[in-house]
Amino acid sequence: MASSRRQILKLGVVDFGVEHTILPNGAEVDLAIIRHPGASAVVALDNNGNIALLSQYRHALGGYVWEIPAGVRHADETPIQCAQRELAEEAGLSGRRWDHLGAIVTVPSFCDERIELFFVRELDLAVGTRDFDEVIHVERRSFAEALRMIRRGEIVDAKTIVALYRARDFLEETGGGVGAMGN
Repeated sequence: MASSRRQILKLGVVDFGVEHTILPNGAEVDLAIIRHPGASAVVALDNNGNIALLSQYRHALGGYVWEIPAGVRHADETPIQCAQRELAEEAGLSGRRWDHLGAIVTVPSFCDERIELFFVRELDLAVGTRDFDEVIHVERRSFAEALRMIRRGEIVDAKTIVALYRARDFLEETGGGVGAMGN
């Protein structure tokens, strides 16, 4: 389906426009669409069964939100390079054992953002510089506690919820089991 785009606003990662298109059913419509460069998110598990969780200030939600390290992909980066950079910048960590957990789309009705999810183990300290607009507190929580935080409604960020459940499933399927997730 061919479409034409009229850009309304481009500010940071937001590229908002109106796209005129013909849908598969023949309907001709104008759609408000946000184009996004893509992102990566990381579940970082240490040898003690703890993960790096961020309490990050999100103005749109009016407070702090529990999240895993994540960020927007730069034009010259692969998804894993983005994940590695964000892990260093936001959590001060690097890792040696990386697995891809798949991808999610966030709001397919009006945005093409795709977030690649990664699982990393064998962690080391790393040096990274946060962006000027990031207000982040890093905590280590047991994997099991993070899953309980989801059930209690303390973790509401979709990418974090999906990534944690996929990492849990990955560990169970590969023999890492619940024991690798801490208590």
